[in-house]
Order: sequence, then C-alpha cells, then structure tokens
Amino acid sequence: MLKRKIFYGWWVVFSASGISMMFAALHIQAFGAYAVFLRDDYGWSLALLSGAFALTRVESGLLGPIQGWLVDKYGPKMLLRFGMVLFAFGFFLFSRLDSLFEFYASYFVISIGASLAGPLTLNAALVNWFIKQRSRALGIMQFGFSLGGLVIPLVVFSMDSIGWRNNALLSAGIILLIGLPLSSMITHKPEDKGYIADGESGNFDDSTLKNRNMQNSKVNFTAMQAMKTKAFWMLTIGHSSALLIVATVIAHLILHLTEGSGLSVQQAALVVSLMTIMQAIGQLFGASLGDIYSKKIIIMACMGMHCVALLLLAVFDSTIAIVCFALLHGFAWGTRGPLMMAIRADFFGTKHYGTIMGFSSLGITIAITSGPLFAGYLADTTGSYNMGFIILAILAAFGSISFMLADKPTLKE
Repeated sequence: MLKRKIFYGWWVVFSASGISMMFAALHIQAFGAYAVFLRDDYGWSLALLSGAFALTRVESGLLGPIQGWLVDKYGPKMLLRFGMVLFAFGFFLFSRLDSLFEFYASYFVISIGASLAGPLTLNAALVNWFIKQRSRALGIMQFGFSLGGLVIPLVVFSMDSIGWRNNALLSAGIILLIGLPLSSMITHKPEDKGYIADGESGNFDDSTLKNRNMQNSKVNFTAMQAMKTKAFWMLTIGHSSALLIVATVIAHLILHLTEGSGLSVQQAALVVSLMTIMQAIGQLFGASLGDIYSKKIIIMACMGMHCVALLLLAVFDSTIAIVCFALLHGFAWGTRGPLMMAIRADFFGTKHYGTIMGFSSLGITIAITSGPLFAGYLADTTGSYNMGFIILAILAAFGSISFMLADKPTLKE
C-alpha cells in the first residue's frame, strides 16, 4: 500500500506558522517588555515609547500597496528573504542604541523587515493553496503567533539574565539561522509544485494546473474593482477597529499591568501567556468554524467579545477581571484574525489578493498608528489606561456593525 504524500500546501502553512512564531516572540509581543527596560534605563515617557510602535505602522501601511503588488507579481520568496535580512540587521542596531533617535531608527528598520516577511506576504501565499480549508490553514499559520506569545516569559527571562541588548543580538542570530530557511519553503501557488488548490494532484501540464486553480477561485476582482464595492470599505473599517485594539493592547498591556495593577513584569508576562493560550485555541478551533459557518457572523461575535473584555480591564481592578479579559480577548483575537483574511479571498478572489490587502492596509494604518499613541497620551495625562480602554471597547462595538454591513459583492457592482 502506497503511503499518501502530504500535500505541500501544509508544508507552506507550517513554515509560515514558524515565521509567525518568530515574528511574535522576538518583535510584536516582546515590545512591551523592551519598553519596561528602556523606561527604566532612559526614563522615556509612555507616549514616546508607544510612538515608535505607532510610527512603524505608518511605514507598514504606506508599504502595503507596493508590497502586495510585488507578492502578486513575483511571489513571496524574494520579499521574505530580503525582509529577514533587514529584520536581523534592525535588531543588531537596536542592541547598540543609546539615544531616542537611535531607538526610533533601529525599530523602524526592524519593522520594515518584519513587514516584508510578515502577515501580508504570508497570507497572500496561503490563500492560493486552499479554498475549502482556507480558514483552517490561515488559523494554523496564525497559531505560530500565539506560540510566540507563549514564550514571552522566556524572552523576559533572557532580558533579565543577559540584558536586553544581548537579547536583541540573540534575536538577530535566530532570525538568520531559522527565519531564512523557513522562507525558502514558502511557494506562491500550488501549480508551482504540480498541485491544484486543496491538494489534488495528477499528470497536468502547467497551463491546465493554472486554469484549474483560476476556476476554483471563481471570481477575481482587481484592486480598483474591489475598492468600488461597499464590502471593501466595511471590511477595512472593521479590520481597522480590530487591529487598533490589538495594537494598543500589545503596546500597553504589560505597562498597564505593572504600573496600574501592581504586577511584576514576570506576572504580567504570564497574563500575556494566558491570553495567547486562548488565542491559540481560537486559531486552531474557532477559526476552523469559518469553513463551515458564516465568517461574517463569527467575526461580529468576536468583536463583541473584545468589547466586553476591554470594559472588564478598564472598570474592574481585580485578578478575576484580568483573567476574564485574557480569556475573552485572546479567544476573540485568535478566532477573528484568520477569518478577516479568509473572507477577503472569498469576496474578491486570490489573483490580486496581495494588492487588495495592501490598499486596505492604508486605512488600517491610521487605526494602528493612532491607537497606541492615543492610549499612551491618555495614560500620561490621566495617570491611567482606563479611559483609553473604555474608548477601545466602544470602537470594538462599532467594528462589529461594520462587519455586519459587509455583504459579498459581485463584479457587476
């Protein structure tokens, strides 16, 4: 009996998941911990620290349309490799910083590399490989992000043991030794490996494979066609509110828990770990429901969970409230994230997916930029993050309404 060959699309998923894990552990989730050490060493304000996080999102948004077009045109591998090298070089510069300007400059380089080798490039590759199991595949890919959050206590331990500068150097080495080989596994389309989306294989020539995959996509909007639909803008507004919440929590949660709730950095890291455990559960199980039930309804419910979680964090200063926040926010984040990516491929097709996501990122950038900066400003002026989290809860409710108004478009629109 012949052993069944594993569909190469799953190797693409696992490689992308590994890159996501590294991206989260060394960069996104680690930012809050780096901020604590930098605040202790240099005394910079919360607004200045969060400003670096916010300004790098501007770079990501402006880069988005060009990056998306490059992925659609030339495939992800070139961007991934170049991004990894920049990502590592940025951490080398970060380990040598000794001023606010050098902090912003090094973090800018880190973020350019992370953008090129990050979610937009990975998602644009994965949506081509799967149709029937698209939500599950994207969920597994983003599961790597959760695993990165789970190792945050180890990252904090490393900063405590060898110093944050040496930890940054160690991060650069990990990116080059692990990130570059994983990037080589990412292939843009199934026909490049002799497959049809979802795993069908056979003796097909290149033109037949390409035609079969294009037929499976059913509809393919150009970026300009997509932007003429109401669905594009409703999804962009809803996505913006979701990532505004996520970006602000990532940038400020550890600072809020240590300075507002009196937890140690290690205890705050454990809260982040609990949140990411729930995020992982959402990615592995919640996101898969999107292959069976309405993605839009599930996303709307998740935005409601974000709203409740943020109100708990802002209004109730107790361990129970913090735990409930971590459970609700983490599960909603993990479930919603992959579905927001999958629903665009369902609505607009995959041929121009990268470009469409790139233009959508321009609007999303405004939210990601303003959220952390505004929350940091409120915390500096009021002495508390509570008002900022209440405002975020209200925006989560508006985000749910935006997704409700996003109906699947037709090319006639």
